[in-house]
Amino acid sequence: MLRAYSRRCFGRLRPTLRAALAPLEPMLALNVDKEVRKDALVIAHAAQAPAPDGLAALLARAREIDREFIARLGRSPVRLEIRYADVEPVRGRRMERLIDTAARLLAAPWRGLRAAVRACYDEREFAARLGEHLHLYALEVHALNRSLRVPALLAPARGLVADRLRSIMEHESKALAGEVTRLIFFNWRTT
Repeated sequence: MLRAYSRRCFGRLRPTLRAALAPLEPMLALNVDKEVRKDALVIAHAAQAPAPDGLAALLARAREIDREFIARLGRSPVRLEIRYADVEPVRGRRMERLIDTAARLLAAPWRGLRAAVRACYDEREFAARLGEHLHLYALEVHALNRSLRVPALLAPARGLVADRLRSIMEHESKALAGEVTRLIFFNWRTT
């Protein structure tokens, strides 16, 4: 879902901005893959009996994944020096909510994802939960913006791009959460 969310957000950027960011697309794709890995890690954690210090361990593992990502960037003109004081409060909230959601879904009688979601949530609650997850992801991306080191020529536009991207991500988080929720609950309402 994060990949679809990212593609939708990138697609909503103005054509000139998409063209300017085109050289960064491979880096952006790697970034989404990094976030998918982190979410998979959190879901796997939720499948086990979560330890009291589990969130701290997940945040530490997320930092390792970040370091691997930064190492893969190599000699990119954009550098990432993550300010964890800005990022981890939002990241931690997103992880906590994902642990809770995954644990609830995994505890439901498993007859597929749709059935598990329907057993644990009503339509409105699930849309809100999914929208919140995507909203927290958007906040995390916005916090990461302060960690980017871009060439001096692009520095003045960074704030404008970040604000525009945040607006797009907020809009798309609600839209995507609604669409996914309708897909999950549609057959249930008609049967």
